[in-house]
Amino acid sequence: MATRTEHDSMGELQVPAKALYQAQTQRAINNFKLSPLTLPRAFIQAILQIKKAAAVANSELGVLDTAIAKAIIDAAEQQLNDTDMQHYPIDVFQTGSGTSSNMNVNEVLATLASKQLGQPVHPNDHVNAGQSSNDVMPTAIQLSSALAIHHQLIPALRHIQAVLVLKSQQVGDIVKTGRTHLMDAMPVRFDQVLGGWQSQLAHAEQLLQQQLLRLQQLAQGGTAVGTGVNTHPQFASRFASQLSSNVGLDLSASNDFFFNISSQDLAVACSGALKTLAVALMKISNDLRWMNSGPLAGLAEIELPALQPGSSIMPGKVNPVIPEAVAMLCAQVIGNDTTITVAGQSGNFELNVMLPVIGYNLLQSIELLSNGCTELADKAISEFKVNKPNIAQSLDKNPILVTALNPVIGYEKAAEIAKQAYKEQRPVLEVALEQTDLSKEKLQELLNPARLTRNS
Repeated sequence: MATRTEHDSMGELQVPAKALYQAQTQRAINNFKLSPLTLPRAFIQAILQIKKAAAVANSELGVLDTAIAKAIIDAAEQQLNDTDMQHYPIDVFQTGSGTSSNMNVNEVLATLASKQLGQPVHPNDHVNAGQSSNDVMPTAIQLSSALAIHHQLIPALRHIQAVLVLKSQQVGDIVKTGRTHLMDAMPVRFDQVLGGWQSQLAHAEQLLQQQLLRLQQLAQGGTAVGTGVNTHPQFASRFASQLSSNVGLDLSASNDFFFNISSQDLAVACSGALKTLAVALMKISNDLRWMNSGPLAGLAEIELPALQPGSSIMPGKVNPVIPEAVAMLCAQVIGNDTTITVAGQSGNFELNVMLPVIGYNLLQSIELLSNGCTELADKAISEFKVNKPNIAQSLDKNPILVTALNPVIGYEKAAEIAKQAYKEQRPVLEVALEQTDLSKEKLQELLNPARLTRNS
């Protein structure tokens, strides 16, 4: 491989000739060979947005020469439009502050800006002016997460809720056997079941919206430890205003940089909201799997779309593959939350030192949940069919319907009827006619499953 010589404060070393990065990135490549994982494109683009807004703010404040600032801005825009990830190769598992990734972006932009300007643009003195890895990386975590939640996850959440509303309109009046402890319980309507799912998702959306507001209060301007050393007094507010304009979010400088830099409590709270959504999606996925179970020896209340053969040895078998995939996805998100929780505990004095792995896991969770909402909505919920004959057969023989007779004949007599109906596999109404003096018309009224799904 052809190389060129680059240098930093530690001396010279060889860098691939075509690489846009410079010496500090190469040192990180040499030092960190722990995994094939790199920070995702969305995270790198967040750092690029930070560098672009910082260059504008520093130019306006007289910290950067106008020509140098313009070259940095142009380089950042070029990389944002065409983010070639081969120039951002550093392992996620690197220095805990993410200094290597911050310098990676600084060096790429310095290389491009130097070529455009025809004079040296320094990665530290110019691209990183008024900044530190210690405020750039927390800001990148918050910015990339906020953008992903705003543009991907919230729309996906609203989509699956809309699909649930539509499906409820189609099948909502169908009554089925309710279940508690996986055992037969009082009847419910499909609109009640689907409405419960939608409320879970609406609750998760509300939590995410709350976190979104907090994520928009940025660390940038605190520099090394939160004091703002080496940055212009007006930089933080000017930067936030410029970044807001660039990305379309209402961003502001944090009212306490020490909080944003020394801790990652915002990331932990955001991950908690993501975990809540994962738990909701797993519940919905498993309900779909149970209702679809069978087709002969299970519940067989619904039929999910047949998307692919389900077995390499059993011909004709079809499995609920989308709910299964989404359930696995949710397990991954819950695991990511554990990683972020542990990483959040690594705020030692004035800096958290697990920033890259926090950013990686947050963005992966957001992407997985966004995709999971869409796939579950479009390939499972919107397309399932209700098996009305099977539901009706189970409902008619459900001994728990006798609960409706409690106020009339008492609990013990109702229990006796339920046990006999179950033992003899007969409808409750037939047994109740024999065991009580209630008329058939009255029993039909009391035991009407649809009536029993109403609150009053």
